[in-house]
Amino acid sequence: MRQPNIVVVGSLNMDIVVKAERAPEMGETLLGQEVHFIPGGKGANQAVAAARLGANVFMLGAVGDDAFGLELRQSLEQNGVNAAAVRIAAGESSGIASILLVQGDNQIVVVPGANASCTPEDVYIHEELFAQADVVLLQLEIPVESAAAAAELAHKYGKAVILNPAPAQSLPEKLLENTDYITPNRSELGLLTGLEVSGAAWKSAAEQLVRMGPGQAVVTLGSEGAAYMTGAGTMEKKSAYRVSAVDTTGAGDTFNGGLAYALGSGAGLGEAVSFAVAASALSVTKLGAQTGMPTYEEVMKFMHKEKEVIE
Repeated sequence: MRQPNIVVVGSLNMDIVVKAERAPEMGETLLGQEVHFIPGGKGANQAVAAARLGANVFMLGAVGDDAFGLELRQSLEQNGVNAAAVRIAAGESSGIASILLVQGDNQIVVVPGANASCTPEDVYIHEELFAQADVVLLQLEIPVESAAAAAELAHKYGKAVILNPAPAQSLPEKLLENTDYITPNRSELGLLTGLEVSGAAWKSAAEQLVRMGPGQAVVTLGSEGAAYMTGAGTMEKKSAYRVSAVDTTGAGDTFNGGLAYALGSGAGLGEAVSFAVAASALSVTKLGAQTGMPTYEEVMKFMHKEKEVIE
């Protein structure tokens, strides 16, 4: 695959990860087992995921003028992400995510901080990045109008837009129309369409989502893998890999980073979804969103090994 240019517009958070044997009841205090401070945020995570795979990645967002902000920018640069377009917001605190990790699964509370100050003007100032991009990757932990501005610029230059609609919310029609690939999980799909998504009902919801404007829908299904619905109405499902999960934080972000990398490298959608599913599976085998993200070589070796097992 060739090396794509990917612009990620989104959030940067410091993840405060507390590991415990179980979640406390309301009003209860428990002793935790471990605590870790790990750079995260959906935008930064997806940027690192794509960079680890070998893409040229440019991150656009905002951090506070605190110690976390400095560490978040440094973490991007150490992972090969160009952080020149990450603005330091004076007087603001950096975004944080409080993550409770219990038996490999997680509960998360996000406080946006400086992410909420990422404006459309921040996007327009860096228009030259969009002109050079192969793929523009967006999420919704920044103001939706800023994500919409990024999609508008990408559309202006004929660039592919991937929108990870998390956290799910009502979206402007123009943003949906400027989105080439939308990547909800099952619950986000239900919130976006207002339709039932349990069992096989998600298929009808995916069809409805495509009718709302995006070119194609890719639905992540957790332990079931992922499926994609094209504008022509065809549907394909890629099964998940069986792995021992250590930390599921960042699995969806790795999927989106992997999808952006593969599509930007010239892969077809089916091939790109297969690659993203494998990258996501590998990411849950290590602690931490960014620290668990695989390289291109690791993904290809994993996919080759799994193919041998199946055969």
